[in-house]
Order: sequence, then structure tokens, then C-alpha cells
Amino acid sequence: MKIATDWKDYQVLETANGEKLERIGGFTFLRPDPQVIWNTNKKLSTKVDACYTRTENKSGEWKFSKNFKKSFEISRKNLKFHIEPMSFKHICLFPEQAVNWDLMTDLIKNSKREIKVLNLFAYTGAASVACAVAGAKVTHVDSAKSMIDIAKINAELNNVNSIRFIQDDCVKFLEREIRRGNLYDAIIMDPPSFGRGPKGETWKIESDIFNFVLLCSKVLTKNPLFVLINSYTTGLQPTVMQNILNSTIKGGKTECYEIGLPTAEEGIVLPCGCTAVKIF
Repeated sequence: MKIATDWKDYQVLETANGEKLERIGGFTFLRPDPQVIWNTNKKLSTKVDACYTRTENKSGEWKFSKNFKKSFEISRKNLKFHIEPMSFKHICLFPEQAVNWDLMTDLIKNSKREIKVLNLFAYTGAASVACAVAGAKVTHVDSAKSMIDIAKINAELNNVNSIRFIQDDCVKFLEREIRRGNLYDAIIMDPPSFGRGPKGETWKIESDIFNFVLLCSKVLTKNPLFVLINSYTTGLQPTVMQNILNSTIKGGKTECYEIGLPTAEEGIVLPCGCTAVKIF
């Protein structure tokens, strides 16, 4: 497992009974987490600045303290990120992904050449910004306009102007890039378990990920740098993604690993999904 460290503005404090208590910036958050299935007798503090609770129809809602700022910034190393509570408990950032930002940044810097990166299911653009700050030219694709709007805020926070933002269904975008003959040196993807495109296209990771990676293989240059798949889908093991990479993209060396966050007051690691990366 690779553990995301070097955070000063973010910390998981405690976990119990399906929830995690976090310090984000100068505020405390209490959110559900599907990985926290250990049902201990410990009760996490409910005196927090932001609390997300599930309702009877399985949706949810945020409740905030009087002093809470609805949006603010946090930083890690030389990067800045926009934080804002959104629907379905998200905060516009997945801090555990810092381990992958570090890996991609090092690969891009050490390549000593111009790198074109394609970021698919790119969410709010933390990986896009990290790659751009490292010197890459990035194409950022997501089907949700709201996510792209926040990704543009993150780019502005980091004085980045080398990201091309595209709102589109990722499969259809890839198919068009194949027809156009556009190629990329590196591909990042963080596909959801289930999703819908802007025109009602459906995505289910278990049935669609193999063919999707196969499409990605057709837009790689002859001298690629890396292909990285990240997944938070419970039950989708790193080795599964490693097998998919090895059977769709030839060459390189594939590594797979879990990623996680340390907890400040428990001394345990909170698992946060897994990653498989092929490095050439």
C-alpha cells in the first residue's frame, strides 16, 4: 500500500461505524466512508463544521456550523486546491490521490521531453493540474460541466494555462480522437463505478473498463510514458486492473497497489481504493 503523506491542510483524525472525521483547512468534517466497516463502540464527535448525513431515501444532505466557509483553498507542496462541499459527500478533492500526483510528476519531469497527457473521467482536475505544473500539456475530459468549472478554478489557483478542458462522454471522445489520429504520451483515468454521460450514456466499470482501456491503447504514441488507472470501486482489486493493462497495452512494466490515508489518532490506515500503472 502507498500512503498519502506530506499534507499540512488535510488529515483524517478518526474512523468508526461507517464514518470518518477529518480536518480540512481550519475546519472539521464528518462524512460517510464505505471502506469503514469496522463497527466499534467509539462515537465520533458530531460537533463539527460540516456534517454529511444520509436520509431515508439513501440521498444525503450537508449541515454546517455558523462559522463555516462554503469554499476555501488548501495546499500540498507546490499545489493549491479548491475545497467545496458538493452533493454525494464530495469536497472537490480526493487527498489520497497525492501518491499518484507525486508519481506522475516525477515521471514527467524526468522524461526531459514534452509530454502530452490525457486525463479521462478527470473530475475537478487535481491530476491535470499536477501534470501541468510538472510541465505537461494536458487534455482534461469529463462529462459534468460543474466538475470542469471547478477544474478551471484549480488551474487558475496554480497559474496553469496548458490544460485543454473538454466536456464530453469519455468513450465518444476517445472514438473521435482515434479517427482524428491524435495521440498522447500518457493517459490517466479515474472511472466511476457507475455513471451517465451528458446525453444519457451509461457506464458500468465491471463491464466497460476492459474495452475502454483497449480504446485508450489506440491513442498512445509509439514512445509512451505511462498509463494509470485508479479506482475506488469496492471489490475491484489492483491485480484485476493490472491484468487489464497487461492484456490491452503491450510493453512497459506494470505496478499495482492500494492507496490510503493515515489516521492521526488511531495509528491505522484508511484504505482509499487502488491503482494500476504501466510505466514505459
